[in-house]
Amino acid sequence: MAEQEASGLQVLLSTLQTSCDKDVILNILSVLTDLLSLGTGRRIHYVISKGGSEALLQAFTAAARIEPPDHSTLLPLLRLLARVGQRDRKFGLKVQKAEATDIILSLARRNLGQHLHLTHCLWVLRVCASNVTTGTTLGINGAVELLFKVITPYSKRNVRTVRAAIEALAALLKSKSNSQRAVNRGYLGGLLRLYQDWHHNDVSNNYIHIRRGLLLCLKHITNIQLGRETFLVSRGMEILFTSVQNCLSCKNLDPIITPVTQILRKCYPKEPLPVATVRSSYSFPLPGNVKAEPPCEVSEGDYESDGEEEAEKDLENEDVESKEEDYDLETDVNKLRSRPVLDRPEEELGQYEAMCPELSHNFQELESDSEEEKSLEDRTERLPFMPSHFIPSATSVKHPNYRWRNQSVTEMGPDPGEKDFKVSLQSWTKKEKCRWDQTDEKRDIAEAAQDADYYEEEDPARSHVLALRPLPKDAAWYKKMVYPECEASINPSPGGRLESSGIETRLLEKHQGDIPFHSPHFYIARAKRVKSIPDYKDLSFPDFWGHQPPPYSKPMLERKYGVQRDKVLDDVRRLIQPGDVIGRIVFDLDKPSHSSPGAPDCLTFFSKFESGNLRKAIQVREFEYDLIMNADVNSNQHHQWFYFEVRDMKSAVPYRFNIINCEKFNSQFNYGMQLVMYSVKEALQGRPHWLRAGHDICYYKNHYRCSAAAGEGVRGKFYYTLTFSIKFPHKDDVCYLAYHYPYTYSTMMSHLDVLEQNRNPKKVYWRQQTLCQTLGGNLCPLLTITSMPESKKRDDLEQFYNRPYVFLMARVHPGESNASWVMKGTLEFLVSSDPIADLLRKCFIFKIVPMLNPDGVINGNHRCSLSGDDLNRRWLTPSSQLHPTIYHTKGLLYYLRSIGRAPLVFCDYHGHSQKKNVFLYGCSIKETLWQAGCMVDTAVLTEDVGYRTLPKILDKVAPAFVMNSCSFLVEKSRASTARVVVWKEIGVLRSYTMESTYCGCSHGLYKGLQLGTQELEEMGSKFCLGLLILHLKSLPCSEKVMAQATLLLDLEEEITDRAQRYFQIVSLF
Repeated sequence: MAEQEASGLQVLLSTLQTSCDKDVILNILSVLTDLLSLGTGRRIHYVISKGGSEALLQAFTAAARIEPPDHSTLLPLLRLLARVGQRDRKFGLKVQKAEATDIILSLARRNLGQHLHLTHCLWVLRVCASNVTTGTTLGINGAVELLFKVITPYSKRNVRTVRAAIEALAALLKSKSNSQRAVNRGYLGGLLRLYQDWHHNDVSNNYIHIRRGLLLCLKHITNIQLGRETFLVSRGMEILFTSVQNCLSCKNLDPIITPVTQILRKCYPKEPLPVATVRSSYSFPLPGNVKAEPPCEVSEGDYESDGEEEAEKDLENEDVESKEEDYDLETDVNKLRSRPVLDRPEEELGQYEAMCPELSHNFQELESDSEEEKSLEDRTERLPFMPSHFIPSATSVKHPNYRWRNQSVTEMGPDPGEKDFKVSLQSWTKKEKCRWDQTDEKRDIAEAAQDADYYEEEDPARSHVLALRPLPKDAAWYKKMVYPECEASINPSPGGRLESSGIETRLLEKHQGDIPFHSPHFYIARAKRVKSIPDYKDLSFPDFWGHQPPPYSKPMLERKYGVQRDKVLDDVRRLIQPGDVIGRIVFDLDKPSHSSPGAPDCLTFFSKFESGNLRKAIQVREFEYDLIMNADVNSNQHHQWFYFEVRDMKSAVPYRFNIINCEKFNSQFNYGMQLVMYSVKEALQGRPHWLRAGHDICYYKNHYRCSAAAGEGVRGKFYYTLTFSIKFPHKDDVCYLAYHYPYTYSTMMSHLDVLEQNRNPKKVYWRQQTLCQTLGGNLCPLLTITSMPESKKRDDLEQFYNRPYVFLMARVHPGESNASWVMKGTLEFLVSSDPIADLLRKCFIFKIVPMLNPDGVINGNHRCSLSGDDLNRRWLTPSSQLHPTIYHTKGLLYYLRSIGRAPLVFCDYHGHSQKKNVFLYGCSIKETLWQAGCMVDTAVLTEDVGYRTLPKILDKVAPAFVMNSCSFLVEKSRASTARVVVWKEIGVLRSYTMESTYCGCSHGLYKGLQLGTQELEEMGSKFCLGLLILHLKSLPCSEKVMAQATLLLDLEEEITDRAQRYFQIVSLF
């Protein structure tokens, strides 16, 4: 039957081409019209596939040559050509091949007075011009001039013809040569006048399609540099900006507002960032006079594809990487195969034996207690760990009298308070919290200083004076809260600091600092020994005081309709109506003397503290500020992470902040993500929370470009604006704003001190060593965590020594602070008394590098180390001088492989700025080749699919984890990443990158919610649970371990189900 239909259509088309009988032709055209007017576009595509376009064009050229023209034949032919041409991608080329371009133009010219006939010609002309080559030919032959004769000022007559002409002109102007011709002949000014006339007279909005068509003509003509320049000279910015103001309140006028906004953005005069150079304000001399590699040059082209439509894409389309990765896949099987090679002399591996003390440890003293430990028992109250590994709240945990332990390898005795480890979560009340013992605190700090004497020997200036940021000059609320008994006696100094020698001590006396796993004293002690390029003298209050997760989860921000266009138009207003623009520099990292902090009605900014990043702040209007981030050290790019302090604000007033030098083409800020804010006043009132904050948030391309002078030879880089508004909760508060929940190097180091102090040494084997020293002179810690052997018996010791390894690391990219929060959850779970954690420690030895890039974290970088390198692109050939943390981490992995102890699992914790959820990237030869479309001989190419087991487990046990977001493809551009190198060179099948979103979840229990630190820490603990299940599935286990694990996992599943049911009930209210 299909063959009969095909042959019937072919007979009709063949007859149409050859017949000279008018009636036959008209009958065939009638049949084709009926055929194509019904059903979907599939019929048109079918006709095209059978040569329909060619047949219609041949019939048209034949009919057009008849004198006088027979319009009874031409009009149906033209209608069919317009309909078919819209679906035929090669229609323009077919028109040229049939030599019909001149015929169409000639027919249009002859029918200038016959509007019905002219309209049909214009429809076909528009379709022909959709092909740029054909459009250029039409332009050369006078099509642009012809159309301007047809397009008239506002009139209710011949509207259909005017619309067809405008649409044809818009199609022609997609050709740059036609746009050039139109500008040269003065048509751009004519288009502006026509638009003004139609816009002014169309008060009832009956002719929106004509106004929109004129705007599309302007949009295409301004794709060229000359068009933009002429548009500005012709006052196009003022004309369009003024015209759109009365349209904003009407949603039906979006077809007008959207192209106007796009044209205004595109034509806004380009200018360099208001900085002397885009290179970082900080520089670091590299060893051996090695220069940091310059970034790749970005070519500067026409600004044709801003890609900033008002309507958001679906969540599935947020990640453009998924569309591009197929072109980046590695298809060379030899490069995909595991190749255990060394990048250094084999004899160098011996140095890493000292980093595996667990393999040679003597446990003869296992049952003895040292005098030091007995002393510890007398004076230290231990932190109780809960049976469940959920993150405890502040009201559920005793706060210990912390004691700083030395980093050296020491053996710990039994835990004198082991019975306390079994106390339930509910049994701890606020009354049970112990107060800080000031005598013990001073002694602990003194011991900490003694423990760190080696710092002082290396660099006498290492320990420097650090203080909390100065208080506001008008610190009445602070005095009232902290010094109510002597408020009148405390006067602020000229610099704004309260003249009190013990502000920190007084604060801790008044507000006991009862945040689990955080000690302000430990933080100060650690922060004093941090080496930074700016030589920080100030502590950020949130890092000193600590953060407690709020008791609720924040839903993703619903995007306000039209927010982006409103922001863009507000930016344009600066150019059009500059009367209220202040333009005052209020903070400048490069030239502090040029700043004017403390000016009336002006916010005060600061960022010179650990992990801080703000380079410049400019007050645009009374409540609006442009902010510029600092580039990574020794670099002129990677602007994303920000963290700064702001003060002197008014309450309940919306302040707008524009971060104007972002670099990524898209951001989760367009899809529900908010930044985070910390209020000092709220913290001192008992609510020390980093909270998601901000409204009217959007992210879009702006008019700033990287000039050759500022970029030191690199030009053409586009910049994007992240804009958000915030209402601060209190007047004259001190608030901190950040891209994501900050987690500093000092926070990490003090957290390790707390964990070591409060672990159960009778059960937890803990070793904290130094992997290496960084370029900046900071220590990179290496942790070993496992379970102590159950006894000195040979079987127990042999089981201890033969446990498989798991290698974890995080924070190679400094701006991915979410990775540190996940690592925090992993570490707290591993040293806890949770029965599952205890069993997990008996199954594995964990090697952990919790922060691979300390220097980058300290100095506020987003991506790089002090060398200006992305360390996760240096794993193939790391330099011992420039990339010491990568070099020695890889060396340790080489050593483990050389002794036959390559890790069972390797995982590198990261954060992802373009996707939602938590997911894994793994490595698979077959999946990569299949995705690339390569033929795979499964008989020859075999592969263990065990790499999929862990993500499948996590998909079931971790609420934030989504298996469908995982990928196991190996891209060429990722060949030098940790995941791929460890898979290929170390031979680790289960080599992963774990990516955690900055935003929230699109699936599962947390769907629609932004992830907070509690959910990130939970992900870290659930990862550990997944490792235990993986062990049970993949490795042989004793019957005792299997029975114990089965019981615990059943209990864990019951607890999880109960929690999920509770969460679902709560979410209903």
